[in-house]
Amino acid sequence: MQITYWLLIALMLVGVIGAVIPGVPGTSLILVAIIIWGFFQGSLTMIEVPLIVTGVILLLSMVIDFFAAYWGAKKAGASKWGQIGAMVGFVVAFLGLLPPFLIIGGPLIGIFIGPLLGAIIGEFIYRRNLVIAIKAGLGIVVGSLIGNIIQAFLALAAVIVFVLTTWSQVFIS
Repeated sequence: MQITYWLLIALMLVGVIGAVIPGVPGTSLILVAIIIWGFFQGSLTMIEVPLIVTGVILLLSMVIDFFAAYWGAKKAGASKWGQIGAMVGFVVAFLGLLPPFLIIGGPLIGIFIGPLLGAIIGEFIYRRNLVIAIKAGLGIVVGSLIGNIIQAFLALAAVIVFVLTTWSQVFIS
């Protein structure tokens, strides 16, 4: 039982990392691990608190993800073109289609560079001013990074709540 517990904790820590790195499951992975633990225990009532906390954190993460990028874009004066460019840049990078990053770092490096380049290109197409485009691109990326850091702390809080509420089920008998 302890091996399963530690494997699920490891899976949850991957979820914490996923809260920061786009394209890797984050809080949802933690939620799945908690549900798996509930099935191993034979009852979901033993994990009510971490299940509820993680569900709320999952919803908060989605809201934070949207508003952080929006806030960064708004503070930098980005238009919809910059925001759309950032999304396109992320998808292109996630698929590993940014040529310079195919060899060095692949999609992992690209998912940080792609939204920046996409936002700059989108904003430049709209405004025809490179300085404003760079500022807008940086604003979108900084906002997203701040949101990801907040999500990581929330995901870590979910793991801590899980450990605090289930530790006695495994190690104190």
